[in-house]
Amino acid sequence: MNWHDVFASRMARMTASEIRELLKLLDQPDIISFAGGIPDPALFPTEAFQEALGEALAPSQAASALQYSVSEGYPPLRDWIALEMGKLGVPCSRDNILITSGSQQALDYLGKMFLSPGDTALVGWPTYLGALGAFNAYEANFERLLAGTNRAPEEFAQAAEAKGGRVKFAYASVDFANPTGETLDRAARERVLDLADQLDMAVIEDAAYQSLRYDGEAIPPMLALEVERKGEIDACRTLYCGSFSKTLAPGLRVGWVCGARDLISRLVLLKQAGDLHSASLNQMAVERVARTIFDEHTEKLRRTYRGRRDAMLAALEEQMPKGVSWTRPEGGMFIWVTLPEGMDATALLAQALKEQRVAFVPGQAFYADRSNANTLRLSFSLASDSQIAAGITRLGEAIRAAQAD
Repeated sequence: MNWHDVFASRMARMTASEIRELLKLLDQPDIISFAGGIPDPALFPTEAFQEALGEALAPSQAASALQYSVSEGYPPLRDWIALEMGKLGVPCSRDNILITSGSQQALDYLGKMFLSPGDTALVGWPTYLGALGAFNAYEANFERLLAGTNRAPEEFAQAAEAKGGRVKFAYASVDFANPTGETLDRAARERVLDLADQLDMAVIEDAAYQSLRYDGEAIPPMLALEVERKGEIDACRTLYCGSFSKTLAPGLRVGWVCGARDLISRLVLLKQAGDLHSASLNQMAVERVARTIFDEHTEKLRRTYRGRRDAMLAALEEQMPKGVSWTRPEGGMFIWVTLPEGMDATALLAQALKEQRVAFVPGQAFYADRSNANTLRLSFSLASDSQIAAGITRLGEAIRAAQAD
């Protein structure tokens, strides 16, 4: 059978994640990898989860932990998240929270809810590869959402109409973004909200790294800024996507969406059609661990990752040849590197893997138009200080070798 004849048209737009492929390299012990933006498993709160899972599977709780549950998610976990959102300036209740199987599922549901074929999503340039994949599946067009250099609202609207749809939402990872590590300042967040009102579109705020700030002062989430403007969350158009993957454990696949109750109720319909509900046992374990150690544990993560970020920045300063520049993130897991004009990071990766045995992610994957071949992403979360020093030295050697060719 020729399966291509029966595939939906959207399948032609879907490609393998370059990051997922690069993660396979972690099994090769001689390669120093800065590719996968994943937490260090040595920092997982394993004992806390062992205890929490034991409690969830105790005779009094096991029936609930192993049974079907409500699509909205485990109520005590939603209550805890609502309290945390309140600390961020977003007063809300459990009815404003939907639990998802990781924030990636939230992006998929939001793409499904908003995008018809031919519609436009405004995204960063570059932006999170997983967001591009999620929205691309619904046959979207992409336009640049760049702080301080955006076109007039009517230009966005006209461009979207010319492509057969309308602008449906702006997507932004506002704190220590994947892939750049950069943060949108308050003025830029306000401008996105202004644009959303002018275009009558939604705002998707990806806050996967919000708890991992190492320097500087915290900036209110866009949802909090919009609550300030409009008085209550149910009048807001921003949907905040959170995750426990970078703070507690990614393997449990627990994330959430916080937003107006009307929007959450529509997302619940997609959840019911998609997987009924996220795993009850996982949600119960996450709630117990979050309630008991979240603040203490995230402080430990910040201390550790801050040191690794500093080690990588120092190594880049020492080892990078002239013409190479990079970001200096205040948090998160990533540093974005720009190579000299004309250099191809994909070709550099092939050479670096073969000769220097060091890995990274070529930057083209994060651009909707596959531009900016001279960029790459480094992650410092998984490597020790000694691995960072050795790996960045190897990367410098690879770049010099490419310049000499």
